Amino acid sequence: MIVPIRIAASALVFLCVGLFCRLELARAELLVIAASPTVKVPLEALGNAFEAQFPGTRVRLHVEPALELRQTIAGMQNNLMVNIHRGRGLIHLIAPGGDELLTRLESKNYIRPGSRRPYAVQPLVLVVPESVVEAPMTFEALAQGERLRIVIADPAVTILGQKSRALLQSLGLWQAVNGRLTLAADARGVIDHLMRGEADVGILFGPEAVREQQRIRIAAVANHGQTEAVVYSLAMDAECPDRALAQRFIEFTQGREAQAALRSLGYLSPVEALNGKAPEAMTAGR
Repeated sequence: MIVPIRIAASALVFLCVGLFCRLELARAELLVIAASPTVKVPLEALGNAFEAQFPGTRVRLHVEPALELRQTIAGMQNNLMVNIHRGRGLIHLIAPGGDELLTRLESKNYIRPGSRRPYAVQPLVLVVPESVVEAPMTFEALAQGERLRIVIADPAVTILGQKSRALLQSLGLWQAVNGRLTLAADARGVIDHLMRGEADVGILFGPEAVREQQRIRIAAVANHGQTEAVVYSLAMDAECPDRALAQRFIEFTQGREAQAALRSLGYLSPVEALNGKAPEAMTAGR
């Protein structure tokens, strides 16, 4: 079972955590991932699956918001003890909630060059109430279903709304459905509209739909090429204490066990998203 850990910014606490890690490492291979709160859930699932495939390996998460995460990594790599013992850091992998932070860290030489790898995609999905028997099987079918009332999150205030609008525009559906479109404040509002019978179909991110699977179901999944999906990546810390172990985890995130773990949460692996099997994989996983 993965237990999130926190690493404070002071050198003294770093050393204490280092001693803890060294002691635990004596009993098992320990992999530490510095991550943002937004990706805690998928990383926990990947970590559990990794531990199951590699007995004797333990994954620990250090979770902080993006700004604090950046400061922590900078503080650790500028720490005197790390500078004396290069390659003896405490963090193996860095997995922020957005690739822009990885780009900043890369520019400061805080991550190992060439180690960045996407590990999860947050797809857009078409959802209907669980009680609905017949539902459109594709996003394109929304144009033919002239009586279908559609609800999306407000593009003016939410990323979900912006991505939903971009998807409908990329499919050439925006004008066709605009007269049947209702805007909700956020993802919760989309679900509320469906539950109150004020809309027939809605658009959500996959994880949001899976969390509400007792009330709604996924009817279709957008292909990765249809819109700019939300992609999460990780990279190896420049002072990774065990590059072989970190690389093993990176490669694991691309395999079948990782795909199954992510799909159960409403995410897709980049492998599935890019090979065109996203709709089949997600709907089959429900």
